[in-house]
Amino acid sequence: MAYRTDLTAEEMIEVIPGSAGIVSTIARKVGCSWRRARKFIDEHPTVCAAYHDECEKIKDLAETKMIEIISDKDPGTIRWYLSTKARDRGYGEHQDITLHGEVDVIEVVRATTMGTNGPQSPDAPT
Repeated sequence: MAYRTDLTAEEMIEVIPGSAGIVSTIARKVGCSWRRARKFIDEHPTVCAAYHDECEKIKDLAETKMIEIISDKDPGTIRWYLSTKARDRGYGEHQDITLHGEVDVIEVVRATTMGTNGPQSPDAPT
């Protein structure tokens, strides 16, 4: 299949809405390869801005649907939301630690040797 190489920014900007930010969809609409479409997006600021706007629109849609699921009282979605979006309120599976001042970092390296049962410490009984 012969792909086009004479793309214009206007053509690309025209086909981006409704693509959900999927590069293969954009490429198919203008008749070029995925790689060419991706490169064109990266190299043309106006096309990149239109692409970014489309991607953000899809993120907004996904967030809207997620809020609907939370409103339906889905416990898994509620937990996920709180662990990612409400970390500032103490929710989450990891703790964020902010340090002020000077911190010394000590690198600890444990030497291992390969034994018949996998890596073993040099002081392990053989």
